[in-house]
Amino acid sequence: MTKGSALIVGVGPGLGLALAAAFAGDGHPVGLFGRDAARLDTHVSELTAEGRTARAYPVDAADPEGLEAALTRAADELGSPEVLVYNAALMRADTPTELDAREFAHTLAVNVTGAVVAARTVLPLLRDGRGSLLFTGGGLALDPSPEYTSLSAGKASLRAYVQALHKQQQGSDVHVTTVTVSGSIGGDNPRFSPGTLAAAYLNLHQQPQDQWQAELLYT
Repeated sequence: MTKGSALIVGVGPGLGLALAAAFAGDGHPVGLFGRDAARLDTHVSELTAEGRTARAYPVDAADPEGLEAALTRAADELGSPEVLVYNAALMRADTPTELDAREFAHTLAVNVTGAVVAARTVLPLLRDGRGSLLFTGGGLALDPSPEYTSLSAGKASLRAYVQALHKQQQGSDVHVTTVTVSGSIGGDNPRFSPGTLAAAYLNLHQQPQDQWQAELLYT
């Protein structure tokens, strides 16, 4: 039996690409979403050269209508989704007293609102009404930084949204989880290498239903 598609929002050369590779390697057709069309095409070429099914969908996660349209098109072209991974984030150094209102709103549009749009779009499209909605959180949701205030606020808001969605979906066949990454991705610690992290997401998708949880604290 063929597997449903995996839609990865926020694909760059680090964790996003590793996530696409992990789910493609598991037999899922993958849709890669990001702002850089040329980079997405390169990643798709790498995956298809390995015999995987992958397509690029250039889109800005801060554009609700564009994101909804891109996700819907991917579901049409790749088949009904089985997995959504929302990995988009905008990281900007800022302090509580220096926040610019417009920049703060734009950061939240990427870090939180885009996740809401993606979830609401993909949920009714899930193959046979079952699948996984996985979100990349961060340790700043638990321990906010005065140097990265908007990112801290965004990750805290995302965590609250995902936990609420998890509670709403309890009793259904939809697994909703945030992966709270408390470490530097791609740093010296091999546990935080993109490939190792991506394997944790794939494991969450494959978990038996009695092990489902609202959050994976990845430390």
